[in-house]
Parts: sequence; C-alpha cells; structure tokens
Amino acid sequence: MKNSNEIPKPTEGELELLSILWDRGPATVRDVFVEVNKHRPVVYTGVQKLMQIMLDKGLLARDATERAHVYRPAVAKEETEQRFMRELSNRFFAGSAGQLALRALEMEQASEEELDEIRKLIAKKRS
Repeated sequence: MKNSNEIPKPTEGELELLSILWDRGPATVRDVFVEVNKHRPVVYTGVQKLMQIMLDKGLLARDATERAHVYRPAVAKEETEQRFMRELSNRFFAGSAGQLALRALEMEQASEEELDEIRKLIAKKRS
C-alpha cells in the first residue's frame, strides 16, 4: 500500500468508497455500487467513474486479470485516518492532539473498551 502522504487527499465521496473497501476487502464496481445504494441512491456509472478517478489518483489498485476488475485500497485506513486527524489538529487546535482528543470525548459517549484503549495509550505516552 502507498503512503497516504504520497497521494492526494480523498474527497468525501472517495472516502465513502474507500470505507466500503476497507471494511469488506477487494471488490468489483458492482459490489461497491450495491453497498453505496444501501445508504443512498447512486447510478452504477457514477460509482464506476469515481473508482476510475481514484485509480488514476493512486487511491485504489486494480486487479484486471479477471473479467470483472477487482479493486482494493492502495492506502491504509490507519494512515488515512492519521492524515485527516493531523490536519484537523493543525487547523482547529493549533496542533494539539490533546485538545482534539478532549473535544472528541466531549462530543460522544465512549465505550468501556474505547476508554481502556485511551488509558493504554496515555500510559504508553507517559513511559
């Protein structure tokens, strides 16, 4: 997978398709089209065109050995999340990851599992 800093930042629509591929793994245009249509109506050719653009931008990779081409993300989910969080932190919180985390925790209730992960991360950062 490519480093997320080597590729253009995905648009909202591209992130939607990347999320589908991160969750389900490699898929055809038809597979992605069906998933998007579960949430909102789209046309097949629109999904197909967007996936071609994403391929050209380096966001997706394609296996063309089968009759129906199979696409997969060319960038890792974690790297993309970190890239967006870093940008958000820089733009709104003067680069303070702590302030970003505090605002995120104020917005939504965190599960016990999430709080445990946060505690582990804090302990790791302290050592």
